Amino acid sequence: MTDDPELQPLIFCLFLVIYLVTILGNLLIILAISSHSHLHTPMYFFLSSLSFTDICISTTTIPKMLVNIQAQDQSITYTGCLTQSTCVLTFGGLESCLLAVMAYDRYVAICQPLRYQVILTTDFCVLLVLLSLLLSTGHALLHTLMALQLSFCTNMEIPHFFCELAQIFKLACSDTFLNTLMIYSASNIFFGFPIAGIILSYTKIVYSVFRIPSVGGRYKAFSTCGSHLSVVSLFYGPAFVVYLSPAVTDSSTKNAVASVMYIVLPQMLNPFIYSLRNREIKIALRHLITGKPFLLLCH
Repeated sequence: MTDDPELQPLIFCLFLVIYLVTILGNLLIILAISSHSHLHTPMYFFLSSLSFTDICISTTTIPKMLVNIQAQDQSITYTGCLTQSTCVLTFGGLESCLLAVMAYDRYVAICQPLRYQVILTTDFCVLLVLLSLLLSTGHALLHTLMALQLSFCTNMEIPHFFCELAQIFKLACSDTFLNTLMIYSASNIFFGFPIAGIILSYTKIVYSVFRIPSVGGRYKAFSTCGSHLSVVSLFYGPAFVVYLSPAVTDSSTKNAVASVMYIVLPQMLNPFIYSLRNREIKIALRHLITGKPFLLLCH
């Protein structure tokens, strides 16, 4: 992210802390959910899947950057670069799909509470996650196979902390018009559907909540959505800035900084958002860490 040797130790320490906090936070969420039967519900199954995805995204990008800084060697092999970009697209797409699935989960829980367990069965929840993984993998492989058709110049330097596909295209000697058209059209379609699903789900949720007569009932219904909406904003907000703002797209430094905002920070902050706003997760984590009885969920 910088060629300044004085700043590199600081950046190394910063990203090392971010990575360790990300891994620890998301592992605690997964362990808390898996170790307590009270949390074996669709909502927490999707949350644990999201935490696992966050671990994968961070592991795909940060460790390689840390190794490069430590070794004072910024190189990466061509195969390694394409592999990294494929993994980023795969897990980034999976996170996008999971956020849409979690919005659907909240829609069923609030708008059709009596049919919640009938609709969101264990098999159906697993199918949704596997389908999300299949779609995101297919989307990533499509772009990678297109990139394999390109020829590159001898001097290849990516002004980024990971191999972003758009940055790879800029280094190609051959015509990248079809690749650029494909990445924007396919990505708009692929990420557009989850966003549309989230908007549609919350439109119906808001309509249903405002039909609840009591203020307390409305607050309780909205409170179950607060964490998810925070995570959605944290993930999609910076991503929109990166890909839709010309000022960011034209500046490699701004692009790298903005990419950190959606490929690094959300994965670190997601466990804190859910643990601070969700009473059941908070109690489960306290029990996991201190060993105190897990009794408050019964009240």
